[in-house]
Amino acid sequence: QVQLVESGGGLVQPGGSLRLSCAASGTIFDINTMGWYREAPGKQRELVAGISSGGSTNYADPAKGRFTISRDNGKNTVYLQMNSLKPEDTAVYYCHADVKREIGASYYGYFGQGTQVTVSS
Repeated sequence: QVQLVESGGGLVQPGGSLRLSCAASGTIFDINTMGWYREAPGKQRELVAGISSGGSTNYADPAKGRFTISRDNGKNTVYLQMNSLKPEDTAVYYCHADVKREIGASYYGYFGQGTQVTVSS
């Protein structure tokens, strides 16, 4: 089995910063892309940012210039540094990873349980 455990969410004032972390554990042979999604009340889950195993990154438009995704391959961990937070960033943030569990297997996508981020004064 594969587990993704997020941490770092919370309540922050507009303009503030938060850093999310997500560690993958379990039966893991290799991890390809890792990323962060978010789901706001009444809205569909959407991609925030992604990062390949080689470090190539992509960002959704709302995250560009404010959020930075990074990863530590040795620790199977991905991070999301969020700056200049706005009330519209309020959502549950989910970690995602494409994981190969053994040699010859396919990559499968896994989500964490989510961490709440609330931006409010």
